[in-house]
Amino acid sequence: MQAFTRLDGRAVPLSLANIDTDQIIPKQFLKTVEREGLAKGLFYDFRFDGEGNEISDFVLNRPEYKGASVLIAGDNFGCGSSREHAPWALMDFGILCVISTSFADIFNNNCFNNGLLPVVLAPEEIAVLMDEAKGGNHMVSIDLEAQTVISPSGKTFGFQIDPVRKDKMLRGLDAIGETMMHGADIDLYESKRAIAQPWLAL
Repeated sequence: MQAFTRLDGRAVPLSLANIDTDQIIPKQFLKTVEREGLAKGLFYDFRFDGEGNEISDFVLNRPEYKGASVLIAGDNFGCGSSREHAPWALMDFGILCVISTSFADIFNNNCFNNGLLPVVLAPEEIAVLMDEAKGGNHMVSIDLEAQTVISPSGKTFGFQIDPVRKDKMLRGLDAIGETMMHGADIDLYESKRAIAQPWLAL
């Protein structure tokens, strides 16, 4: 997992509340377990019409938001089913941080497990970011170490994060990476078990 320290990127405002995981990545794109190639399905029913043509006025299709890496979202983002493809699709599209007033628990956990930073801010702070992201300057900064979000106009908002999750994000540690840090201890245990219980290797 790639470490997350500081992100300076273009923010895209998506003010809709209760965006569920089926809207983030519809079911027809769940046939793969690969994390790459899912960007095409991100918000598919919002981005494309029934014939597959791009809907030009949807915010992610507008030229001023191309290359956005921060999503400013409405309340209760990521509700619905527990598909891990949702953060995969966001990250494959280039979104590395989602800022909202609240996230569904499973989606929130899936974000941290995959290196996508979910940031919770107060409604009035989200409103400021939404309004500013709709203006001519879309650049925001997220500093995980300092736990701050800096708006396009320079307003600074602090956010809370579990210290264990923060440490893992800063170090780029997913569950596998965290386990591999104890590789020497695991090898020692397996060696001792092989001597004490050789029949288990049969």
